Amino acid sequence: MGYFAPSLCSFPSPICIHGQKLLKTFHYPLWKHSYQTYRCQKSEPCKLLVFCCINESDGSGNARKPTEVQKYKWVRTSSNLSEEEKQAISQLPSKMTNRCKALMKQIICYSPENRSVSLMLAAWVKSTKPRRADWLSVLKELDRLSHPLYFEVAEHAFTEESFEANIRDYTKIIHRYAKQNMLREAENALTAMKNRGFICDQVTLTALVHMYSKAGNLKLAEDTFEEMKLLGVPLDRRSYGSMIMAYSRAGMLSHAESLLREMEAQEIYAAREVYKALLRAYSMIGDSQGAQRIFNVIQLAGIIPDVKICGLLINAYVESGQSYEACIAFENMRRAGLEPNDKCVELVLAAYEKENRLKEALDLLTELERNGVVLGEEASALLVKWFKKIGAAEEVDFASGMPQQIM
Repeated sequence: MGYFAPSLCSFPSPICIHGQKLLKTFHYPLWKHSYQTYRCQKSEPCKLLVFCCINESDGSGNARKPTEVQKYKWVRTSSNLSEEEKQAISQLPSKMTNRCKALMKQIICYSPENRSVSLMLAAWVKSTKPRRADWLSVLKELDRLSHPLYFEVAEHAFTEESFEANIRDYTKIIHRYAKQNMLREAENALTAMKNRGFICDQVTLTALVHMYSKAGNLKLAEDTFEEMKLLGVPLDRRSYGSMIMAYSRAGMLSHAESLLREMEAQEIYAAREVYKALLRAYSMIGDSQGAQRIFNVIQLAGIIPDVKICGLLINAYVESGQSYEACIAFENMRRAGLEPNDKCVELVLAAYEKENRLKEALDLLTELERNGVVLGEEASALLVKWFKKIGAAEEVDFASGMPQQIM
């Protein structure tokens, strides 16, 4: 069986097909460009030769002749370096091989005005014959530096045989694209992966669900999740968690809870951020019952609620107009040994304000002051607003001087 290798270079490939019989022409929209591919008749199993010609067709289906590859002039990095470039070069890992350091110096000193990344990488490959470990070393360093050329170098690496791209490499770059909201590039990488004969596994599909979820495309997230189920492999916490997050973002909280129950039946528990996202969704719409259910589930999963999680529960009660329950939740948080942050204090003050319980609010502030709690900007602003509302003008100047220790 033949293989298909996507080429991402910005210049035509020098590969020729002399002495071989052309059988058929294929067109594949891969990664960032369109490509002309040829299947050639050989005595050995056929291989698909990929030519990176951006506008390869003349309209009649015939490919244009590839032009000669430009020569890349390797830039000397020993002189005319800025202080920033010198510092970046000096911080390259000491264990990095010389061939990798040579490329990293070129990348650090890269100038788009007079050089091509593709030509630079092709020249490096031709002169140093890198191995997979070298590619990974360079990509790891670019990732550490959060370098803007990371994706361009990674995309070129997939075209090189020395990189020996596997399915996990594709999964990683798809996930990176998703994190940067580069949906089109991620889908093109997925297409390239499939064209090379790789079959999507659970890890890849989970990354796709997460990507579609962030992009707000619930339908594609659901379709991908169903495809994951058809693999016949038990779903793990990440797979479930990615779909729960998708439902939470889409406001379909009952569906998200249903998946949580499905997980619990298999004794699988989601990550803290998944529970927190669902709790936040209930809190923002003032569904105190839903928020309390998720709060209970969080504790059953063995996760100890922190002050932010408690704040979301308090907010749910405040938004639903259940001031008494909000105050109870606040007190329970304090009994658990958690020091309330400014948001929690502001929420409980809002609950007291709704019922015009100024005395209880001032008693609470006095108690908090004895415990060294400082009133922050949000709580101070609410207190000023409350004093103005009831006409206690003499207290406004005092309250507007916050943050400071209460009373």
